[in-house]
Amino acid sequence: MLRFSRKAGQDQDQAASRSMQIAFAPGSAAIAQPSRLPTLAATAATVAVLYFASEVFLPLAIAILLTFALAPVVSRLRRAGLPRSIAVIGTVATAFLFLSAFSIILAVQVSEVAQNLPTYQYNIIEKIRVLKEAGSESQIVERLSRVVERISTEISRPKPETPVSPAPEPEQKPLLVEIFSPDRPLQTLRNIIEPLLGPLATTGLVIVVVIFMLFEREELRDRFIRLVGYGDLHRTTEALQDAAARVGRYLLMQSVVNITYGIPLAIGLWLLGIPNAVLWGMLAIVLRFVPYIGPVIAAVLPLFLAFAAAPGWSLLVWTAALFIALELLSNNVVEPWLYGSRTGLSPLAIIVSAIFWAWLWGPIGLVLSTPLTVCLVVLGRHVPQFEFLEILLGNEPVLDPKERLYQRLLAGDPDEATDNAEEMLEEKYLVEFYDTVAIPALLLAQHDRIRGALTDPQVAQIAQSARTLVANLEEIAAEEEEEDEEEEDAGEGTGGTDEQIDDYDLPLGDGKSVLCIGGRGDLDDVTASMMAQVVRVQGAEVASASHTDLKPGTIRTLPLPGRNAILVSFLDPESLRHAKFIVRRLKRVAPTARIGIVLWQENGTPRAEVVEELQADFVVSVIAEAVREALSDEVARPWKAVRAKIAPRHQARKRRGSTGEKAPPSPQKAV
Repeated sequence: MLRFSRKAGQDQDQAASRSMQIAFAPGSAAIAQPSRLPTLAATAATVAVLYFASEVFLPLAIAILLTFALAPVVSRLRRAGLPRSIAVIGTVATAFLFLSAFSIILAVQVSEVAQNLPTYQYNIIEKIRVLKEAGSESQIVERLSRVVERISTEISRPKPETPVSPAPEPEQKPLLVEIFSPDRPLQTLRNIIEPLLGPLATTGLVIVVVIFMLFEREELRDRFIRLVGYGDLHRTTEALQDAAARVGRYLLMQSVVNITYGIPLAIGLWLLGIPNAVLWGMLAIVLRFVPYIGPVIAAVLPLFLAFAAAPGWSLLVWTAALFIALELLSNNVVEPWLYGSRTGLSPLAIIVSAIFWAWLWGPIGLVLSTPLTVCLVVLGRHVPQFEFLEILLGNEPVLDPKERLYQRLLAGDPDEATDNAEEMLEEKYLVEFYDTVAIPALLLAQHDRIRGALTDPQVAQIAQSARTLVANLEEIAAEEEEEDEEEEDAGEGTGGTDEQIDDYDLPLGDGKSVLCIGGRGDLDDVTASMMAQVVRVQGAEVASASHTDLKPGTIRTLPLPGRNAILVSFLDPESLRHAKFIVRRLKRVAPTARIGIVLWQENGTPRAEVVEELQADFVVSVIAEAVREALSDEVARPWKAVRAKIAPRHQARKRRGSTGEKAPPSPQKAV
């Protein structure tokens, strides 16, 4: 089970509360939330430059990503004892020879597909005819075709015009004749070479840039640190290492995943008789670098060929089954094993980034979309000005569990709050969830209520949603109670560490009776229900009551007889005076019960003088300690009546009255 350090959590809560106070302080909005306009303007300008100067930046982006991918190989060769020049040139030459062979095979296969397409015309027409005949029984296809024909005829019908005068004879224009001459050999060679000059020049530029980046990798790193983060070497170094590790690991592992997908796909398509099976396997290797979208694109053309190449339908069915089987195997076995899908991006961010980079740089941008977006997320993680990139594109939660729960309660959505709670309860105890998530969420609501950010209807809605959450978790509480009973019968321990046992190993409550009451408001009543649920899990007999039952006229109607302990819950830190009156009333009507005050705090246990002032049997600030004290065997402490102190002037008046002297008039109180 996940365990959280209470001290670390308290430090985070203190920092969060300080930041909230600064953010909501009057006149401090400009200080707490700097303007985003310069950052957004810089982002828009960068996108415009990347779009209009794509011929310059696209080769550089490819070179940088290839450098990230090849740098680990060069480092391993260097550690093996090879000189830098041999390691760099050998790695780059091997990589580009492989890519060149890949491209040549791909081009040859594409040309073969283009030549064979006319041979599939008959099968396509025949299958369309079969589908048309299958729908002719209900005459759906025929009716649709008639509607389409009528609409097209009406649209193409010319508007009738009434002739005013006889139309003049059209003027005869001379017939244009174009004279073709056979191309010369040099012109033919030029027509072949010119389309290849651009890709060849780009490839050569990428090779040169990759070689120089690998040769001067350390020098480029130092220059980047000096330019960007000289004042914070730790953060800049961490950003560079994070980017290199994420992108390099993604490219390497995703290449392995794609190869383990593409080779079996090519073999399977060849066995099924799909033409150009090697082409479709190679395309799958390339297109699967685009998650979610790439596999769909890679499957469309083979399925179309399966539809067109054979007269029957069995080939199409077997081809679709092959793609489905390989996708399931790759997504559920290969990728989790190689961790190839852990990029730090959310699924929606991957799709949006694919659309953006495809618009920016075309098909190459589509293939490079994921690693480029990973670099942006790393930039947002380590550079404060671009933090919005990590928030928008990353897969890490942007809200703490308590903040997320508070937001759902504030929105009046207890169902989603219950779903989130059930996910956390798979790794936490119920008492731990209440202690680290639910009670802190209600404390956030209480703080907002105190500073006037919440209206009374909003507070009532939060309280009602929280009650629904507690009621929904009753089944989980019952399951925990059964598990505790089974462990008790088996004589087994918790099996956790000493820290876990000290925090959440609660005593059994057999034979004990506890009453949980809210202190001053509806939110306090919810915390009392949470405590009652935890006490019930421990096997004690428990009841809960509302804060309205603590009034002098109704306090005797509470089910007090036979109670071993009474827990009164307060979220408001300014409730000490009211808590003192509550303790006095309860001590009078239930002198044998231990009265406990639960002052929910984020900064530790209550001070000793607070405990002595309230004269309660115990004062705690966490739910685990409240349950331990409530189920304790200690005896209730007696109530010490405090005598009212007599003012000096009253003592003087008493002495003068006994001697017969007239007392001086008392001064008037200032109004």
